[in-house]
Amino acid sequence: MKKIHLLVLKAFTRPFIVTFFIVMFVLLMLFLFKYIDDLIGKGFPWYVILQLMWYASATNVAMALPLAMLLSSIMTFGSLGENYELVAIKSAGISLQKAMAPLVVAVSVLSICAFLFADYMLPVANLKFGSLLWDVRNQKSAFLINEGVFNNSISGYSIRVEKKDPDERTLHNIIIYDHSSGGNVVLRAKTGTMDKTPDESYLILNLRDGVRYQEDSGEGSYNPRQRFTRYRFKETTQKFDLSAFKPKRTDENLFKSSYAMMNLKQLKYYQDSTTKVADSTVKTYPQLLLPLYRIYSSQLLVDKKAVKDAPGYKNNLLERIPEIDRSAALSFAQTEIQTIKETLNAKATEKTDYKKSILRFIVEYQKKFTLAVSCLILFSIGAPLGAIIRKGGLGLPVVTSVIFFLIYHIISQIGEKSAKAGTMDPILGMWISIIVLAPLGIFLTYKAAVDSAIFDSELYKQKFLKLFKRKKA
Repeated sequence: MKKIHLLVLKAFTRPFIVTFFIVMFVLLMLFLFKYIDDLIGKGFPWYVILQLMWYASATNVAMALPLAMLLSSIMTFGSLGENYELVAIKSAGISLQKAMAPLVVAVSVLSICAFLFADYMLPVANLKFGSLLWDVRNQKSAFLINEGVFNNSISGYSIRVEKKDPDERTLHNIIIYDHSSGGNVVLRAKTGTMDKTPDESYLILNLRDGVRYQEDSGEGSYNPRQRFTRYRFKETTQKFDLSAFKPKRTDENLFKSSYAMMNLKQLKYYQDSTTKVADSTVKTYPQLLLPLYRIYSSQLLVDKKAVKDAPGYKNNLLERIPEIDRSAALSFAQTEIQTIKETLNAKATEKTDYKKSILRFIVEYQKKFTLAVSCLILFSIGAPLGAIIRKGGLGLPVVTSVIFFLIYHIISQIGEKSAKAGTMDPILGMWISIIVLAPLGIFLTYKAAVDSAIFDSELYKQKFLKLFKRKKA
């Protein structure tokens, strides 16, 4: 019995590790294709790119782990069935459930690890990844001067160089438009050299044989005339600030309020706090509207029965207001109604925002658990499915696992988006994919235990031929 359990565990471990890293690699390549324009040409050191890829890999575990679990379980039991090892196990009097027992324990341990990862490590990885990606996407491209084009990377300056020598330092026919001081300044030089300070905070251009043109307003605000200055120089130096091109790190504490960057304890705390604030805000609505409800005439402060019995009264309040004041009363009433309407609309928007925040907290809270349970559900689908189809390798198992994973992923995404939009209960929305696929796992496990041939094409072919012969007879 122990040898059979070791055989099944060894058969499962290798495909699981291989498929997990293959899926992680594919997801990482998709990430690079998506953000390649934000990474290239910005002067980042190599370790920053590696850090970003490392954090991106950690955030992809939530998708890679269930898919690897499904694919490896199909491959394992498909290979055992194809090599008739499952037949040998059953002939020894060991049922499929007993053969799967050590894998069920191993997958349960992996599910618990996935839950702990989602609660403790994934929020930290999301925080590091989110803050670093923000800095990368907002970082300016590295300062480069290309031949024959104007470079506008430095704020307030436009630089054009006709030719650059192979040493990348010597420049020819340089034009600089300077708008940083508010006036119009143009510098032209025949040659020049380009250097940076040791800390690369400034760019130094040493210009030679040139002319400086400057056009600015005359003295005094009344004089509309402008002053034009021109002087030639043999050599001058122009200094440019490059601090905007140096990579900067944003404080990570600014991103900690995001939903995906909290653990269970923090999500529960902020959910309760937001709910209390939302409830207390709703209670203040009558206090805000009460000052807008007024009685404008002391003539209305009479006995209601006396008002109804008054001559000419037909349940119309305007009849109790003097005719000369009715227009002003109606105008004032419309103004008050518009104020009440705007107040209620603002409070309704505020309440909707609170509701969306609470839904997001619930969604992220439930997501910690669904990752662990999805591993068990997909294993319960993949293991019996592999025993039924009896095909190992990377052919049919890959196609089958991708189909079932797409079904799981599409249902879960629809449920999550519906939960965030408030069109579905958030708990139901996060667990709907598990609820839908759990009966399928039970059904496939039962069919595999009784040696069903539901995926045998020859069986369906024979049944179709028998049915066709009956109709023909």
